[in-house]
Amino acid sequence: MLLVRLWSLPTGLAPFGRWLLACLLLLVLAGCASRDLTPIEAPPNRAGLSMERALILSHAQQAIGTPYRFGGNTPDGLDCSGLVEMTYRAAGIRVPRTADEQFRALPQVKAPRPGDLLFFGERRKATHVGIYRGNGQMIHAPGNGRAVVSVPLEIDYWQARFLGAASPAP
Repeated sequence: MLLVRLWSLPTGLAPFGRWLLACLLLLVLAGCASRDLTPIEAPPNRAGLSMERALILSHAQQAIGTPYRFGGNTPDGLDCSGLVEMTYRAAGIRVPRTADEQFRALPQVKAPRPGDLLFFGERRKATHVGIYRGNGQMIHAPGNGRAVVSVPLEIDYWQARFLGAASPAP
C-alpha cells in the first residue's frame, strides 16, 4: 500500500517519492546482503539413533571448545575419559572412569555407530578414547594446552593406534 501511494504522488512530488522508494528498497536489500556469515556446521544425521545416543552426541558437540584438564570430567575442563564419562552420564549411562577401564569393561563392537567409543593406545592398553560422531569423525579431548575438538579418523596417527570400539549405549 505504501508503495502505491509513493508511486502515485502528484507530479511535483513523484520524483522525490520514487527516490525515497528506491532508497527504502536498497536499505532492505542491503540488510539481506551481509558479508559476515558465520558458518554453521551441519549436525550429524541423527535419524535412527536411540535417545541415549542422540543425547551423547549432543553433549559431546556442546563440549567442543572446553579446555583440556587432566582428570577433568566437568564443563570447566575435560580429559578424554572425562569427556566420555560426562556425556554418557548426561544420557543416564554409567561408564568406568579411565580410558583403559572403559576399554576393558564395555562391550566391544566391530563397526562403530555414532555415539560409540573409539579406543587408541599400544599393545592392548587404551591410553586415549573418543566419541564416534559418524561420517569418519571423532570428538575427543586431545591433551594439555588444547580443547575438545572434532577430528577426522583417516589420519595415519589414529589408524596406527586404533585398538577397537565399544558400544555401551542402546
